[in-house]
Amino acid sequence: MTYTAMVVGGGIAGTTCAIALHEAGMEATVHEAYDRTADGAGVYLTLAVNALDALRAVDVDLHGLGFDTPRITMRSGSGRTLGELPYGTGLEAAGDGLTSRTVKRADLYRRLREEALRRGVRFEHGRRLVGASPSDDGVVASFADGTTAEGDLLIGADGLRSRTREIIAPDAPGARYNGLLNTGGYASGVPVDSEPGMMNAIFGRRCFFAFTPHPDGEVWWVANPPSPVEPTPAELAAISPEEWRRRLIDLFRDDKGSASDIIGATEKIFAGWNTYDVPSVPVWHSNRMIIIGDAAHATAPSIGQGAAMAIEDAVVLAKCLRDRPTVASAFVAYEGLRRERVERVVEQGRRTGGWKSLHPLAAVPRDLVMRLGMAHMARTGNDPSRWIYEHHIDWAERVPA
Repeated sequence: MTYTAMVVGGGIAGTTCAIALHEAGMEATVHEAYDRTADGAGVYLTLAVNALDALRAVDVDLHGLGFDTPRITMRSGSGRTLGELPYGTGLEAAGDGLTSRTVKRADLYRRLREEALRRGVRFEHGRRLVGASPSDDGVVASFADGTTAEGDLLIGADGLRSRTREIIAPDAPGARYNGLLNTGGYASGVPVDSEPGMMNAIFGRRCFFAFTPHPDGEVWWVANPPSPVEPTPAELAAISPEEWRRRLIDLFRDDKGSASDIIGATEKIFAGWNTYDVPSVPVWHSNRMIIIGDAAHATAPSIGQGAAMAIEDAVVLAKCLRDRPTVASAFVAYEGLRRERVERVVEQGRRTGGWKSLHPLAAVPRDLVMRLGMAHMARTGNDPSRWIYEHHIDWAERVPA
């Protein structure tokens, strides 16, 4: 079937969805709330092989963006190595040759947008969704600027605070604070004990820290200071980069390793943000409207799968709309293919994130459990997370009835 789709949200989920819909022979228009592109976004992310596999299904190549990140090493705040493993390279076993890749979010946005525009996708900026209702043969959407739009269906890719989710499921749970803050940056001129492309995860005594050296020598890093009380946006905005620097160096003062040196060598530290996830949303679709990505199942960033789940969603939904005879049957097929997987990922992300915010006394048994667990995985090759990374989307395969 072919449809005209309104995609609400121009981030990773929405833009990938528009690309996938075009690949499936449909017309898509992206309605983005902000009046500009996201080219200035300063943070980075690592796309695991399952995300790259999903992008490849719709002929999107990230060649030239970022750098390969094939392995991860984990250490304690005492400097002890807890283990080293491949970083989500399960698909290599199938001969697909994919390697996780770390990219700047702005570069990823730009590449996806360029690819969407090349395929004829239209973007409408300054279109913040305020309402939507079914029409005789589709959906009418209304926006804060007073404009309206109509299509055969509406796809809400509008993120953590999704307005589409509120319309479809007014009683659905909202974002759930996870007790961790985020900040990071790019450091120059600082030597680190790591080969380029290695993901280094350090479970410090009072704060989690991760860094990855770029092949050009720049060091990309992120920190997760614990905060039991959820700060307001105004409180976070009031923290200056120098205040972040002071707080972080204090948190790592008792740890071994290069965290403090990397932070000290960072010219500009990211403005901080809270960590959230979205627990199970009971209703994903109604009246030719559906939610995908963070709008339906935001996951904490602790396992690096938020963008991956959004990309997978986008491709699978486009396949379902291509192969099923009606919008309603496509939505049902999509939920059947996605719900169990994404809810498992959300739960695993929450458990892993909890290990980052333990009291220093609890960190000692945590480190022991991690060291023994990773030694077992390295010895047996039995990685309990392989089910995440080995997920493959075959674009040519038809969605079963």
